[in-house]
Amino acid sequence: MNGMATFPGHLLKFNPEIDRVMRYLAFFLFLATFFQQPSQAAPESRLWPAWLESADTETLKPDHDYWQQFLARHLSSSSDGLNLLDYASAAKELQALNQYMVNLQAIPVSKLTRPQQLAFWINLYNAATVATILEHYPVQTIRDIDTSPGLFADGPWGDKILSIEGLELSLDDIEHRILRPIWKDNRLHYALNCASVGCPNLQPQAFTEANTEELLESAASDYINHPRGAKVLDGKLRVSSIYKWFQMDFENSENGVIAHLKRYAKPPLSNKLDGIDGIDDYAYDWSLNDRNMVNTH
Repeated sequence: MNGMATFPGHLLKFNPEIDRVMRYLAFFLFLATFFQQPSQAAPESRLWPAWLESADTETLKPDHDYWQQFLARHLSSSSDGLNLLDYASAAKELQALNQYMVNLQAIPVSKLTRPQQLAFWINLYNAATVATILEHYPVQTIRDIDTSPGLFADGPWGDKILSIEGLELSLDDIEHRILRPIWKDNRLHYALNCASVGCPNLQPQAFTEANTEELLESAASDYINHPRGAKVLDGKLRVSSIYKWFQMDFENSENGVIAHLKRYAKPPLSNKLDGIDGIDDYAYDWSLNDRNMVNTH
């Protein structure tokens, strides 16, 4: 035997049926592994023309008071700059939160002014994200809620959970077919919250036509100056994966991302960004932004 393993002769012969099965297994193993990885590209920003219409003057007034009160009751800031939601407590308000969204969906958005529409879509997106988490709570991450259509669904973003003016919408529709293509404002990435630690904070205020500009500016500054947004260590720049997924919204280049960071960076980050001409690494934490789960210090 000389220490060498021997095999039955019939197993050493090529068997087309076994080969076919093995190829199928390898293919499905690849797919399973691939679709378990975080998305490396954002959905395309593709305008949905139905939502272009807007009013010149205010004739309607969306009521976001409930959302403001909800945030005041359940959202708090940790000592390390994370805004965390108490989902366990908020779950008791799911019915009321759903009613708030029902009320918003009854509003003819086309009859709102552009500033009203911007606040409307941001609040609806964030409220619908929170409601989605509460419908399935407890979960470790929003990516565990695989309600999007398709065999390899990853997350809830493609699920048509809303209906406005006779049209069904998903979270993806709001972000990539309405907000990004109409407003073309990369600060929107700091307003829309995906219920994750790595995401820009869920803002403690409801957006309104009066405060949106201020909130967008402060949210951008807060995120960029937090380590999960941008960090320079030993001369190497690591940034949030948001700047990779949505690089097309930042002049479609690393230089565009860096220029954007420098616009909002404060000391010590601003000092460390001097001389930086490339991005060395990207990172993102998909853990749920849950006050009951996140360890803070």
